[in-house]
Amino acid sequence: MIERFERFSLAIAEISRCWHKLAGEEMKAYGLKGAHATYLTILYRYPAGITVPELCELCLKDKSDASRMLAILEEKGLVRKEGGYGGAVLLTEAGRTAAIQVRQRASRAVEAGGKDLTDEERAVFYKALGSIADNLRALADEGIPE
Repeated sequence: MIERFERFSLAIAEISRCWHKLAGEEMKAYGLKGAHATYLTILYRYPAGITVPELCELCLKDKSDASRMLAILEEKGLVRKEGGYGGAVLLTEAGRTAAIQVRQRASRAVEAGGKDLTDEERAVFYKALGSIADNLRALADEGIPE
């Protein structure tokens, strides 16, 4: 069991490390950090904009993180807020252009990362990954049973 735990933990850590490095490299062109990539790609899916709480839910981030990230994106001219407090956040034209670029590059990276997998293996992998995430989320909320 320990070997499985170690393999899982190390693989997840390595995937995360590599992904953050790749995202960081991509975002340098915009003077941003890798974490901004997630915000841009999610905002791209909502051309009419979404609220900060909705964005937090989709990014799995807290409001303080989202506020910091959005302030930087707004300063760079990539997002704007409409409707005052509680209003929508949406991409500017420059933000849409950046998001398209980031989405294309991320898609290439994901494709290259799974290049040795068949479509069936990929489907099983994502189903298993989703199940593990759901189960670990429940354990994080409820605690590990005795």
